[in-house]
Amino acid sequence: MKLWNHYHTPHTIPEALALLGDYGGRARIVAGGTDLLIESRAEGHAPHEALIDITTIRELCDITHDGETVMIGAGVTHSQIVKSTLLQQQAACLVESCGVVGGPQVRNVATIGGNVAHALPAGDGTVSLVALDAEAEVIVNGDRRWLPIRDLYLGPAQSLLNPSRDLLLRFRLRGTKPGEASAFNRIMRPQGVALPVLGCAVWIALDEEGARYAKARVCIAPVAPTPVRSEAVEAALVGQATTDATLASAVAAAHATLRPRTSKYRATAEYRHEMIEVLLRRTLITALERARSSQVS
Repeated sequence: MKLWNHYHTPHTIPEALALLGDYGGRARIVAGGTDLLIESRAEGHAPHEALIDITTIRELCDITHDGETVMIGAGVTHSQIVKSTLLQQQAACLVESCGVVGGPQVRNVATIGGNVAHALPAGDGTVSLVALDAEAEVIVNGDRRWLPIRDLYLGPAQSLLNPSRDLLLRFRLRGTKPGEASAFNRIMRPQGVALPVLGCAVWIALDEEGARYAKARVCIAPVAPTPVRSEAVEAALVGQATTDATLASAVAAAHATLRPRTSKYRATAEYRHEMIEVLLRRTLITALERARSSQVS
């Protein structure tokens, strides 16, 4: 079965943009291809006129840190993220979320950019990027700019990015400082494709004494058409003591404001609602332990 007519491997961003322009909307950007090629094999799907492989553009496949900001290219694979000592120190929740994507073969080729570009609210990497307050550098309609990660999501599988015209280049996030930490956990169905029932990413910053939550960002998904932060949970944490009572208040806020729906592929709404507490408690406790440890060290 023929899936494409032409395959290009540009080595620079201008080359990739020029190719997209040459094909006038008839080409598709491809990285790991773990989703695109499955879609292309669907019965009755006509071959793509051209695929433009961005994994040959070196600057889109690097992980760097300038002492303040962490930069992750859109072509970086999940395996690269999992193995990165830098990200283990600076973005633990992203490492943990990318480590549960598919199996080893998928993680070796699937990219963090593809995880975001497909705009699925359950994307594991996306959940962590939202909690890390990441930004994405994109070229949309020829305009190169940075956008908050959440601005790329218009709805389930509806992205701001047009894959036959636009480019997702890289992500940036602020590095972790002493007294700050993140964590990720998920509950999934192991049958067949390992779909997440729910995923939870948390980032917290403690006060100087380590006794209160100074800042917090929480993303639990999928509970909405797009990945969103739970502002009610964050409000229940910020300024409060790092006690069991505060954790209980955060759980209560999550139960009062998050409404996961029933999904035949994931679980019932009732089960997923109950699992919110399990995930939130587990993830917050881990992040809190890490934040305290980083203050001591």
